[in-house]
Amino acid sequence: MAVSEEESESPQVRSGREPTREVRVGVVGRPHGIRGEVFVDVRTDEPERRFATGEVLRGEDTTKTFRVVSSRFHSGRLLVLFAELADRTAAERALGIHLVTDVDPAERPGDPEEYFDRQLIGLTVLGADGAIVGPVVDVLHLPEQDLLEVQTDQPHKRHLIPFVTAIVPGVDLDARTLRLADVPGLLDG
Repeated sequence: MAVSEEESESPQVRSGREPTREVRVGVVGRPHGIRGEVFVDVRTDEPERRFATGEVLRGEDTTKTFRVVSSRFHSGRLLVLFAELADRTAAERALGIHLVTDVDPAERPGDPEEYFDRQLIGLTVLGADGAIVGPVVDVLHLPEQDLLEVQTDQPHKRHLIPFVTAIVPGVDLDARTLRLADVPGLLDG
């Protein structure tokens, strides 16, 4: 299964370390109450990880930081208290700020059967016979299942492949490949 997080366009280099990936994890929404709590429009499938107490997020394209004091779900939406938003007025000024964090490109979701979209996009898809089908160019998250969009060598020809173990039995991030099962008709048309 794919885990959604929106990646920024360019890798970030911090303090001479390996490049990290900047990902968008949410957008500050309207305030709730007078203490500075805000609703967050979540842009990650792992809000419990990205909005854990003590996590420090940044405003996209700014140097402004936001340290998570607490987070909880309220009426089905994420409600967060940031240390920098001391009252309702400060929370109102933060409305619309896109929140980002840096992640290690090798970071994986908690479940070993899951992958971040950014890890799947660009992988070379191999058919059951080992022949190259093409690269993964997008991951689509539909209610029923995730789909991999794969570009073939034919101009403007793309295939949508269900991202389920029966059809995609192997993902090798080190080799940058994804292997398909032998499913009749999967790549026809």
